[in-house]
Formats: sequence, structure tokens, C-alpha cells
Amino acid sequence: MSTTTLLTAAAGTNVGEPWLNMLIFGLFVAVTLVIVLRASKNTKTAADYYAGGRSFSGTQNGTAIAGDYLSAASFLGIVGAIAINGYDGFLYSIGFLVAWLVALLLVAELLRNTGKFTMADVLSFRLRQRPVRIAAAIATLAVCLFYLLAQMAGAGALVSLLLGIDERLGQSIVIAIVGALMILYVLVGGMKGTTWVQIIKAILLIAGAAVMTVWVLALYGFNFSALLGDAVATAGGNEALLNPGLQYGINATTKLDFLSLGLALVLGTAGLPHVLMRFYTVPTAKEARRSVVWAIWLIGAFYLFTLVLGYGAGALIGPERIQAAPGGVNSAAPLLAFELGGSLLLGLISAVAFATILAVVAGLTITAAASFAHDVYASVLAKEKPSPEKEVKIARRTVVVIGILAILGGIGAQGQNVAFLVALAFAVAASANLPTILYSLFWRGFTTQGALWSMYGGLASALILIVFSPVMSGTETSMIPGADFALFPLKNPGLISIPLAFFLGWLGSVLDRRREDPAKQAEMEVRSLTGVGAEKAVEH
Repeated sequence: MSTTTLLTAAAGTNVGEPWLNMLIFGLFVAVTLVIVLRASKNTKTAADYYAGGRSFSGTQNGTAIAGDYLSAASFLGIVGAIAINGYDGFLYSIGFLVAWLVALLLVAELLRNTGKFTMADVLSFRLRQRPVRIAAAIATLAVCLFYLLAQMAGAGALVSLLLGIDERLGQSIVIAIVGALMILYVLVGGMKGTTWVQIIKAILLIAGAAVMTVWVLALYGFNFSALLGDAVATAGGNEALLNPGLQYGINATTKLDFLSLGLALVLGTAGLPHVLMRFYTVPTAKEARRSVVWAIWLIGAFYLFTLVLGYGAGALIGPERIQAAPGGVNSAAPLLAFELGGSLLLGLISAVAFATILAVVAGLTITAAASFAHDVYASVLAKEKPSPEKEVKIARRTVVVIGILAILGGIGAQGQNVAFLVALAFAVAASANLPTILYSLFWRGFTTQGALWSMYGGLASALILIVFSPVMSGTETSMIPGADFALFPLKNPGLISIPLAFFLGWLGSVLDRRREDPAKQAEMEVRSLTGVGAEKAVEH
């Protein structure tokens, strides 16, 4: 039975026209490629390639940050989670949004003042360059790679759902096409082209969600209570949809699991390297702060839309039909679009979701390439001697390598638990990156040994705990369903790995007999808080 047939059975009618979806996909790709090619004419220096020439305003960068942050998991996953689990599904939205307060208050402005192109610039500012840059690059590449695998596998699943491609070979071809487009965008346009793609995608995604939200509310006379009542009725009178605890209140373990997940979501965002790199695309720290405020407004509005869309999908389609459709929970938003506006709205929402994946993988790829070329090659292997042109050339070669790895990984990850890969990315970011960033910015006693213990300890503990968690084995939804080596009861390691990383950073620094240069510490403190000297350092 084909995917289209399955989806037709789930929706109770024809799912729409695959050719229409393809046409809208093609139009988006054509428009964004023209923009990327125009941007490439002004991409000459390393600052142009890595940071878009620092030419974006706070409003533009904030919109691009929203584009980077609102991935397919945010749109497809959260709408589905609310449709199935109600209140508990919306907790994801709250966690993702609150995380931006951490980024705004503790990281954005200080990071922009202290760094140049990457997170490692900040971490190695007053610590020993070589070991810290290598550790930061490993953590960055780990986060980016797992995020890339999730997005690439998600691209295959989304297109199979919407275009009726159910063969593994067909999905593999789709993943290869997404990967090739991603390589082309980043190779040609650099950060400037990637940023414009993200701005367009953010506007389309938020506008599409807004239209669907108003449409759903209009069906219920803009009476949200009536919508909630219908969602409960469609779910067979299950009023637990409106109360906490349907997913995370079953027992003590699930409650701890939610605490762990919330900790990873709230703290992980401020450690995501592809989000942190966006702070360098603006000319000043003031614009960095403004871009985060703008991003909070856009992302906050979007997550409010998901509340209406989630309960709307629950009311108009129902949990049973959503779970029976190909893609399961992730099919809630496309099914709702088809229910509301037929083939045309489904095609538009499909294209927006596809654009979302394309923009996010482009942002992740340029971050990973910059981390290798700037932190490993230029600062460690070549001992900071290569010209900016040579460094950009290495970055472009790295883009091709990372793109090929992402394609192969995405093909291998088909049918796997994509949520596992995303959770791992957040866990690594919160465990390996954030403690080291905060200690570097706010603690004078922090040392190189503390940084290495924190980064490697946070990375290793997150990986080990996830490998031995129910996400990997022991349940029907595990990555390896037939096996059972789940020694750690929680699905997310954040509750253990994040405090452990903070502790290791403190312990490593306290036990380190080698003190760091006090003059460098003082310079970093002044620069991070005032911005004095930041612009001069950025120019060189």
C-alpha cells in the first residue's frame, strides 16, 4: 500500500496533489537560489563568509534566529504532541521559549563582545588556545551532526508523507537532493546567503501558522473554550488533554523525565553553536541584544499558534486518525492544513515545512564548517598563519565533506527515532557548551583544565546516559526495539549530565595548579561587559 493510500485512509479523502507540492517546493528553491547567488557577489572575506559581513540589523538577525530555531521539529512535532498529549505537549513550547531568556540575559551581548566568528573564540580567549579550541570544535561538530541527521531523516519522512514516496530508495534520493541543495546554498552564499534563506523561511512559517491559527479559531467563532471542548469530545471525552500529567505525570520516573527534558531545553538553547554563531552577524552588541528580543517575540507568537493548531488538529482530525497516518504524530499539521484548505494549503504548508528543513540544515552546515576551518585548521593545525582566503577555501571544502556525511547519515537514520537525535543535540549543548561558556564569562578562577573537564565530561556523560537509556533500547519505540540494555531510567540525560558538567568545570579549575593570565582575564571581563576593544579585534 502506498503512502498516499495510507494518508487517504487516514484523512478520509484524497490527500492532495503531489505535483502541486513539488511545484511549490520548486518555486521556493528557485527564489532562494537567486537570493543566494546575489549574496555570493559580496562574499569575499572570512567575515563575509562566516558572519555575513556583520551587515545584518538586529531585526533581520532576530528573524533569521527565529528561522534557525523553529525547525521542522518545532512545527510538525509540537503540533502533533499537543494534539495527542494536550497540556503536556505544550510544555515543549514553553521550554523552548523560556530558553531564550537565558540566551538574552546571560549570553548574547557578552558573546558578541568577546568572540569573532565561533563559540571557541570566546572559550579560548583567556585559556590555552589549542586544547580548548579542539574540545569546543568536537562539541560543536557533535551537536551539529546529530541535528543534521535529525533534519535529513525528517526531510525523507516529510516528503514520503506528502508526495507518496514510500520506497526506501525514493526517500534516500530525496535526502540526497536536500543535501545537495544545502551544500550549494552554503558553498555559494556563505552566512549571508544562508541568513536570507532563514529570514524568508521564518516569515513563511510564521505567516503560514498564523493563517491556519486564525482559520481554526474562526471555525469556533474565536471561542478557544469551544475549541478545547471539541478536542476533548473528539478524543472520546478524554479531559486529561486539558490537565497536566497525561504524558509526564504517570509515575515518579516520568516526572523526573520531564524535569530532565525541561532542564536540557531551557539550558541547551544558550549552548547551541549554530544559534550562538548568529550573534556575530550583527555590527554591535546592542544589535545582538535587539536581535534576541526580536527573536523572542517571533518565536513566542509562533508557539502560541502551535497551541491553537495542536488542539485544532485534535478537534478536527482526532488522535486516532493522526497516529494512523504515515509519520504518526508528525502528520498532525499537514493533515490539519488539508482539512482546512485542501490541496493548495497542504501544498503551501508542505513547502514551508520543507523550507524549514532546508534552512536549518544550511545554518548547521556553515556552523560546523566554520568550527573546523576557523578553530581546528586556522588556529591549531596551521598555527594561525593562513590567510583569510585560504581559511574560507578550507571552510568550503569542509562544507562538501559535512554535506556528504549528513546525506549518508540521514539515509542511514531513516526510520530511526528522530527525537533521539534532537534530544541528544540539546543534551550535548547544555552539558558540554553552556557550563564552559558561563564559567568563561563570569568566573575569574576558571582554568583550561576546568574547561576541558567540563566539555569532555559533559559530552561523554550525555552520550553514555543516552546509550543506556530507554531511548536506545528496552521499549517498543526504542532505536533498537529487540534489545534491552537500558540501565538509566530517564529518556533525557540532562538532569545528571548538566549538573555534572558544571561540577567538573569547578573541580577541574580548583585542582588546576596552573593559573591563567590575569591580564587576559581582566581584558575579557572589560570587553564582555563594555565592548571596548571588540570592534578592533573583529576587524583583524
